[in-house]
Amino acid sequence: MQVGVVREIKNKENRVALTPAGAQRLVAAGHTVIVEEGAGVGSGFADAAYTAVGAQSGSGGDAWDSDLVVKIKEPLEQEYPYLRDNTLFTYLHLAGVAPALTEALLRAGTTAVAYETVENSGGELPLLAPMSAIAGNMSVTMGSYYLAKFNGGSGTQLGSVLGESNGEVMVIGAGVVGQHAAMTAAAMGARVRLFGLRRDKFDGNPRLAQLGVSFVDSSPDSVARAIPAMDLVVGGVLLAGARAPHVVTEEMVKTMRSGSVIVDVSIDQGGCVATARPTSHSDPIYVEHDVVHYCVTNMPGAYPRTATLALTARTLPYVEQLAISGEDALRADPGFARGVNTWQGKVCYEPVAQALGLPYSPFGASD
Repeated sequence: MQVGVVREIKNKENRVALTPAGAQRLVAAGHTVIVEEGAGVGSGFADAAYTAVGAQSGSGGDAWDSDLVVKIKEPLEQEYPYLRDNTLFTYLHLAGVAPALTEALLRAGTTAVAYETVENSGGELPLLAPMSAIAGNMSVTMGSYYLAKFNGGSGTQLGSVLGESNGEVMVIGAGVVGQHAAMTAAAMGARVRLFGLRRDKFDGNPRLAQLGVSFVDSSPDSVARAIPAMDLVVGGVLLAGARAPHVVTEEMVKTMRSGSVIVDVSIDQGGCVATARPTSHSDPIYVEHDVVHYCVTNMPGAYPRTATLALTARTLPYVEQLAISGEDALRADPGFARGVNTWQGKVCYEPVAQALGLPYSPFGASD
């Protein structure tokens, strides 16, 4: 099979979907690997590193014109003409982006497999977890940075000063994003409350309690009561593949102190804060109701080396399965098949269909 590795064009996105080590494994298995020129440079992998292991360097068109195309972020509008009836394996977040991408995938007949909806045997999301961890860590470092007075923040430092804790942090969502954000903020010395719907997720990570993180049962009332005192609010709500619910309303944002900061990590799926709208690494923030909002849609792209290595360690076995067996690899693994968002001109992931008001058809239904 021919596998194409596409260079990312999203703003300041430097991750790559396949490392030279991964390319070497595919080539050794008899596959042809076409890597778009410069695809790995931002993550520290020169073109020569790929050709040295038997991959071929080519144009974007060459990479897209493959049986299997692997990338990191969803195709942007200028990439839609490259879409066709092959297999695309990437993050898609179709429920949270404009419906034009879904329409383009359906017109092209693309088998679009989304990293973020692939499940393992335990129902977990193994290809979303590493990026969620990085984004969770980063949400606090970015929040802390924008709390600085010279950035328009309140001037509150998150951290311990001579043994005294400083800064109030609310983390909404007790999944991978939320737990990493809470641990990072608590380790800095801030006072942290983790709002979630499942106490067992909190109890399953003893490190949270050891760091002094408090768990709060999340409800509209509990969030509304606590949010006026917060310096940083991190939104990490996830409904797999679906649009994120607005847990923080605009009225709640209005009650926050001037110069406080919101980091909405859920923005890829539409955001869990009512006042959140997508931003980029080049223009990461805006101020609404005197609150700084950071809503970058590809946060882990800021740390491409770490992110690429963490992600490709998880994705490579799936890439190998697709390269060997094509769509049969999806039919053989129900969890892998959950990653199929579009196929043969149909939407095959129900939460996406619901979010976009499109008909839903299970993968393989017309076989």
